[in-house]
Amino acid sequence: MRIVACLNGDRRPGAHPALPVSPERIVADARAAVAAGADEVHVHPRDGGGAESLEPQVVTPLLRLLRAELPDVPVSFTTALSAEPDPVRRYDLVQRWSALPFSATVNLHEPGSVEVARLLIDRRVAVEAGVWTPDAARILVASGLAGDFSRVLVEPTQATTEDALHNASAIDAVLDRAELELPRLLHGRDATAWPVLDTALAAGRDVRIGLEDTLRDSENNEVDGNAALVALATARMSAAA
Repeated sequence: MRIVACLNGDRRPGAHPALPVSPERIVADARAAVAAGADEVHVHPRDGGGAESLEPQVVTPLLRLLRAELPDVPVSFTTALSAEPDPVRRYDLVQRWSALPFSATVNLHEPGSVEVARLLIDRRVAVEAGVWTPDAARILVASGLAGDFSRVLVEPTQATTEDALHNASAIDAVLDRAELELPRLLHGRDATAWPVLDTALAAGRDVRIGLEDTLRDSENNEVDGNAALVALATARMSAAA
């Protein structure tokens, strides 16, 4: 089982005092999260104003900083439409990346997702399929690219744990019927983050945690930052093992 530290996501600057936005803060948080037990790091690059960005002039310097500080740690970048709402322009931006991350996440319910995934696969970037719904799982199966993805991110977005786990089970059922044997990471968000993480650990799955997914610990107390969340997840992983 592996822990992915998801450092910032699409949260607005100021959503948490420790949310990393600048390249220097992102790199420092990545280093601290790895020291706390994370095996991988997932980042939404930000421009000078703190907004998500897929612009090459934003992605390349950040990736170089991360590689210099953490040369042996896999780094994943987002390709979500929250970072570039125009699917055509998103494709163009990703095509112009001169420095490539170890992996990238592609949300399969978003328009243009299969084309972006194919582009990244052709560029030898490991692609993680973001699957939020059973319909997104069906897109993955029907894409003809399922065997080329590196991992499935099962990402239920429902507000309650019961509904989130029901959705995750429905996603799994689609993938199981297709006999898709890719590794599956399971995670929730906000109120479901910790219960879903515990469910994933009990099932022996990879997990992720960080300020992208929750700002609080399992007792609903605000945490100090990403490293604190990773440390809590590491302790839970040890207990589950």
